[in-house]
Amino acid sequence: MAKNKSLGTDPYKGVRDFYPEEQFIQNYIFQTWQKVARSFGYEEYNASPLEPSELYEAKSGEEIVNEQTYIFEDRGGRSVALRPEMTPTVARMVAAKERELPFPLRWFSIPNVFRYEKPQRGRLREHYQLNVDLFGADSVEADTEIITVAYQILKEFGAKDSDFVIKINNRKIIRALFEKLSISPKESEKLSKVIDKKEKISAEIFEESVEKLIGDRKKELLQNLESNQKLIKTLGEKDPEVSKLIDLIEALDTLGIKNVQFTSTLMRGFDYYTGIVFEIFDNSEENNRSLFGGGRYDDLLEIFGKRKIPTIGFGMGDVTLRDFLETHNLLPKFRASAKLHLCVEDESAREYARILAESLRETGINTSVDLSRKKKGEQFKIADKKKIPFAICLGKKEIGSRSLIIRNLKTREDKEILESKVAQFIFDSLKE
Repeated sequence: MAKNKSLGTDPYKGVRDFYPEEQFIQNYIFQTWQKVARSFGYEEYNASPLEPSELYEAKSGEEIVNEQTYIFEDRGGRSVALRPEMTPTVARMVAAKERELPFPLRWFSIPNVFRYEKPQRGRLREHYQLNVDLFGADSVEADTEIITVAYQILKEFGAKDSDFVIKINNRKIIRALFEKLSISPKESEKLSKVIDKKEKISAEIFEESVEKLIGDRKKELLQNLESNQKLIKTLGEKDPEVSKLIDLIEALDTLGIKNVQFTSTLMRGFDYYTGIVFEIFDNSEENNRSLFGGGRYDDLLEIFGKRKIPTIGFGMGDVTLRDFLETHNLLPKFRASAKLHLCVEDESAREYARILAESLRETGINTSVDLSRKKKGEQFKIADKKKIPFAICLGKKEIGSRSLIIRNLKTREDKEILESKVAQFIFDSLKE
């Protein structure tokens, strides 16, 4: 680099800087995720973002590995990946200690994940993602619980049922349909990926892609995919996977979760899904898109040579969630961490300011002290710009009397108050 050339201030393409106001919202999202997950008894875990690349080559899917994963060779000649998703990592962790762990496991994490894709609304090259997984339970109750956790998270953010829809399918139903239509395993693999993209491509391109794969069987396949009744009739209502899906929808309905829709074309992109899959969509015309999803992956631990452990889970990204919250006016307003700013009008009051600040912090009032040495009016402006709600200016008079003037920086109202009453006054004011 040339000596006089300055470094740019932009972050790497597709990632974000979190200034305090952005970090405030990010913390709100994380805290809400943690609150709901813990309310269902889920325990938090974490892991390094670096993994052997073979972990994803085994099960994530060709598109994820070949086109979107950051892979490099380390100095030891090992092929390393920045994790594009968390599910293979948690599967590895469970496999490593599967004889010691008390199943069923309820685990969650909030990792950052990396994918090399074109940055656009809802998609970046790095984001944070809530992962919630239930290991060791193969039942409709387990499927119901995971979807309920996802539903309750959106409700905790203030979403209404009319704001989103939960689309549900069972991959085993589609595989059974493929068998009925004599579609080979090789054709099935390619066809599943085409079906999963149905809503993202034109009807003409979709039908051409299907016909290219299975020829004259296209007509019957499309008829089954377009009609739930036709599909169920083709497979038979007594089909165990059809029954399981119906039981799941009924169980959710009993819990009051009624914004559920059986969608036969929903497949999810990852190769490891084995049964129930679901995806949550924003109903708003301004943001009518998939928000997040998950499903059952009962076979994933087998790639580690371990016994089969039935598992269901989901991942919820912070970028699409934030777009959803913004679309529906559910984002919180920024609140400064400091609730009180102490201005210093006279240098003789600086020591008093430090002592008073420490005393207030002990009561739970986050307090900042002026370091600018600017005039009183400028100090007020700085505190107000930082969105600190209250300020007190200290000088010789306040040292002697311990009677202080507290200003509400939003309303510009002043109130005289004894030093001993400041903390309670702020607590009471912030409750209003």
